[in-house]
Amino acid sequence: MRKLIATVFNYSLDGLLADEGTDFWKFCFDLPESHEPDAPAHLDFLRNAYAHLMGRTAYESIGEAMTTSTDHPFADILNAGRKVVFSRTLKTADWANTTIAAGNTTEEIDKLRLGGDGHIVVWGGVSLWRSLMRLDLIDEFQLSMFPYVAGEGTRLFDGVPKSYQLDPVSTSSNGIVYLQYRRQALPG
Repeated sequence: MRKLIATVFNYSLDGLLADEGTDFWKFCFDLPESHEPDAPAHLDFLRNAYAHLMGRTAYESIGEAMTTSTDHPFADILNAGRKVVFSRTLKTADWANTTIAAGNTTEEIDKLRLGGDGHIVVWGGVSLWRSLMRLDLIDEFQLSMFPYVAGEGTRLFDGVPKSYQLDPVSTSSNGIVYLQYRRQALPG
């Protein structure tokens, strides 16, 4: 069964996401690392994903960025990759290789997980992440934590989950700390 892996970019030391227009957002995108090609292992991780999941808002902003700025390290991967957008309001998907999932979230995820090994990358946004956490569907979190106390922004873990333990898988750092945690198997 495929694992559902939530990727969380631009996360601050005080647990906030970089909302567009904030000082933290500017900090994240002014760093030299944000203008250099991504690590080969991360690009392989994205390239080898069975599917890339997004909520409507993330889908629209990432789609626009990847189809207009083709020199981005993720552009070829995402433009060619299988994408699933979770939305009850979106009626058409113009980005190539995109399916709209408008039904029961758990059932839609269960269908994607069947049929093989590998992983599914959840790009966000916050509403989708929280929905998946509430439904206890995320198997692993990969966070990029920046050396920054934001003071403003969106809290990813605001009220969800109630509480659960994660097992550390790996960490690495080049000034930005990359954290990988796996959801503990539930007893039973």
